[in-house]
Amino acid sequence: MSIELRKGTEEDIPQALQLVRELAAYEKAPDEVEVTNEEMLAWGFGNDKQFDFFVATENEVIVGLALYYFKYSTWKGKCLFLEDIIVTESKRGKGLGKLLFDKVVQVSKEKKVRRMEWQVLDWNKPAIEFYKKYDAILDNEWVNCKLTDQQY
Repeated sequence: MSIELRKGTEEDIPQALQLVRELAAYEKAPDEVEVTNEEMLAWGFGNDKQFDFFVATENEVIVGLALYYFKYSTWKGKCLFLEDIIVTESKRGKGLGKLLFDKVVQVSKEKKVRRMEWQVLDWNKPAIEFYKKYDAILDNEWVNCKLTDQQY
């Protein structure tokens, strides 16, 4: 397997969004993806930039993605939030998730963030076991809260 790891580009957005849809299906929420190619382009590369991402490619096909953004904590200061690591199903278990995760950890170090955060579904045992290898803090104390645009 010859994998290239690189920063995502505008041209990668359609394939990246396909991986997002694949993840949504895996997480049993295939109809929840609302974002469009145009929105991802604007929020990833436009004046209102919101995120960065890395891709893992094999023969110029994107087989993995790590999407992250910066946030601010009143207690810690600058933090990095890893929104998703996605590896296409046929390539899972081959170390791509680790390569992508390590790349985001590297960004966290370079940007001197005080905390790198992410979420994992409680039933996603393979991901939980993966994060335990890093001695990650798995916090069951905090409850996730959200409002959707349908509610405000």
